[in-house]
Order: sequence, then structure tokens, then C-alpha cells
Amino acid sequence: MYQPQIKQEQQIKSILAPFGRFGVELGLERIQRLLEALGHPQQRVPLVHVAGTNGKGSVCAYLAAVLEAAGYRVGRYTSPHLVSWRERIVVNGDPITAEDLVDRLEQVVTAIDPARPSPTQFEVFTAAAWLHFAEAGVDVAVMEVGLGGRLDATNVVDAPLVSVITSLSREHWQRLGPTLANIAREKAGVLKPRRPAVVGPLPAEAAAVVQARLAELDCRAVWAVPAVPLEAGTARYGSGDEAITYPLALLGEHQLTNSAIAIATLQTLRTQGWQISDDAIAQGMGQARWPGRLQWVTWGEEPESYPLLIDGAHNPAAAEVLRQYVDRWWADQPGNPAGTAWLMGMLSTKDHSDIFAALLRPGDALHLVPVPGHETAAPEDLAAIARSVCPGLAQCEIHNSLGDGLTAIAQTSAQLKVLCGSLYLIGHFLATEPYEDGAGQR
Repeated sequence: MYQPQIKQEQQIKSILAPFGRFGVELGLERIQRLLEALGHPQQRVPLVHVAGTNGKGSVCAYLAAVLEAAGYRVGRYTSPHLVSWRERIVVNGDPITAEDLVDRLEQVVTAIDPARPSPTQFEVFTAAAWLHFAEAGVDVAVMEVGLGGRLDATNVVDAPLVSVITSLSREHWQRLGPTLANIAREKAGVLKPRRPAVVGPLPAEAAAVVQARLAELDCRAVWAVPAVPLEAGTARYGSGDEAITYPLALLGEHQLTNSAIAIATLQTLRTQGWQISDDAIAQGMGQARWPGRLQWVTWGEEPESYPLLIDGAHNPAAAEVLRQYVDRWWADQPGNPAGTAWLMGMLSTKDHSDIFAALLRPGDALHLVPVPGHETAAPEDLAAIARSVCPGLAQCEIHNSLGDGLTAIAQTSAQLKVLCGSLYLIGHFLATEPYEDGAGQR
């Protein structure tokens, strides 16, 4: 993770700040009007559109890395960022420069009609991404949906190369609807008439909704199944002559599903004439990186340095994935599986009880900190919830800052130390704390 230049980052934030007050407001009218004023840059960019509750970022990382390995110029748009807004707009692995981002944002702001309802911050930034990809002449853009799908600002292309739905769970139900069927209808809004689709494993209730929409739109769809794990961190997707073997660069059993979705998408692109060899797939899959998700780092300086597992785990489904990885890690260790120290902070809007229920086990130690600069849940409130969910915690402590929490867990005897609960907290760690990537543990 690079360290941003403070002055340039502040300039970017100052341009975006006035639009933050409009919050999240789903709808396509504002972004369509803005893109029209900019000359419809989205019409100049072939699109792979990726929706879903979890797994979107990993799938985008795989797709961009493979397409680049195949020789294409690739734009990638994801959210949120960890350290810098620049991370969201990437061309061939390089984040947009601060100078280019300021220029794109100023172009977008100039195009806003003051007599009409203002676009939201996400819409302004998404328009800047479309503009940058068009001006940079990318061969293809891999773009992640921000929220939902049907009314998301990225959903402005009538004929994407492929529409992808990675997964569905009950996240953002306040905006997308209370049931999985409601949420599935919103996610399925990225599907377009007679355009190919790739869909990951879904709960039955959601799968029925997506299947009905696929049939209604006459979409040719591939329902990806998880890849088969092989030895030495490799996997195989498909069977017979169509099978592809590749390295898995990202950690966690869930990557068998995410990588399979990516490869099914790449195979769909092949049917449209895109030149993507098996060698390019293997090379790109091995080079994919997605920081802040099941990432091992070494924190601190001797004698207080220690291996630390960091992961966003910002919703119950992501917490279950992290717990699955932790259980598998402990299965390979000689120590006591109850010897886990959790360092956590969460936003106030998250499902705290469900996240704690997925992660905590009797005998664990829990250390709670605020999430700086965001609508954080009070650590005191989280502590009460955690004790209720897991009365057998060996320890539950509150700290005023992330640094205090990191120092505290350094002094514990826990064999496994994990920082999680919010991608914003992970971003704060990466931006402010001394660490080295990798801790020699997989």
C-alpha cells in the first residue's frame, strides 16, 4: 500500500466534500444527466460489471490481473478505498495519479447543472472514473457496483460484455429491501437483455429471483460452481479439456468460489472473441492482489512486532468467511484454538450481534477501538453486545485508539492476533501504523 501525498489527498477530499452531504441516494437520473453533459464517456468503454454482496472486489482483482496478463489495457473501479481515493480508479495496476484525479473531478464538477438536483459524492466519483477510463483508452473496464445494482451509478451501460453477480446475503437491507428476494431483485438489475451473465452460488430464495430475471431478459448465463482445491495453493475450474489449473494468490476457502466466478467470466469473454490464453489466466490469477482482506502483516518494531491477520469482515457473511479461515488456521497449529485475540472496531450501521456471533468463541480475548473519522459504534456499546453474545470471553477491553489496541494485544500470549470489523479501520491501520506486508503464514 502506497502512502498518499497529504496535500494532494486533501485537494481531492476538498473537491468531493461538498457532495458528501447528499449521502447515499440511489437512482440513475442524476448520473445519466451528468454523463450526458460529459459526452457519454461510458459509451466508449467496454464493461464487465460486477455486482454482489461479498466477493466483488476479489473477482474484480482477478479479472483485471488476467486481462492485463493477456495484453489488454484494463481499467478497474472498486469501492470503498482503504487509504486513498486514488485506489478506486486503477489502470493496469496503477492507481490514478493525484493530478489526473483532480483534473477529472474538476471536469465533472464543471459539468454539473446547478439548476438540477445535485449528484451524490459516489455519482461524482463514478463519473470521474468513466471519464478517466474513456480518456485513458482502456480496452475494457472491470467495474464493481457500489450498492445494490439496479439503481447504482455504475449501472448506465445498456450492453455490458458480461454482468456478474457474485453472492447474495442480507446486507444493506434498509435500502435494498428486507428479504433476500428483495435484495436479489436489486442485484439482478445489472442484467441486460440478451447479454451474457455469470452468477455465483446463491441462496435458493435469491437464485429463483435471478433465474426468473435471466429468463425474462433472455440472458445466456453460467452458474459458476466452486473450483476444486489442489496441492501447493492451486485450484482447478471446469472439467475435461475445458479444465483450467491456476494458482490461488488470495487466501481463504471462499476464493475457490470467487476465482471460479472470475474464470467463468473470462471464458464468457473468450466466446466473444477476447484473446485470453490459459497461460494468461494462470499468470493473472497468481498475480492478483486485494489488500485488507485476509492479509498477513507484521506490525510494529522489535521487541513488540508480531504477525497480525487483517480483514475487513464488515458484515456477517464476511465475518463467517474470516471465521472459516481462522478455524482452518488453528487446525494446522499445535496451540489452543481459544487463544485468539480480536482487535475490532465497527461502524454504527452494522449488524454487530451477528458479526460477533460469527467470530467470537469462549476463551477468546476481545479488544475494542473506535473507527476514526467515520460513524463509529461506541466501543462501550460493542463490549456489552459482545459479552451478551459470547459470555465466555476470557477478556473484553476498550481502548481509546487503534495504536493503544495494537500495543495491548502485543502484550497478550494469544497465538493468533486478528484486526477486523471495518474496512475503514483496516485503511486507518495501513495509513498510520508501522507494518510489513506478509508474515510468513498462510
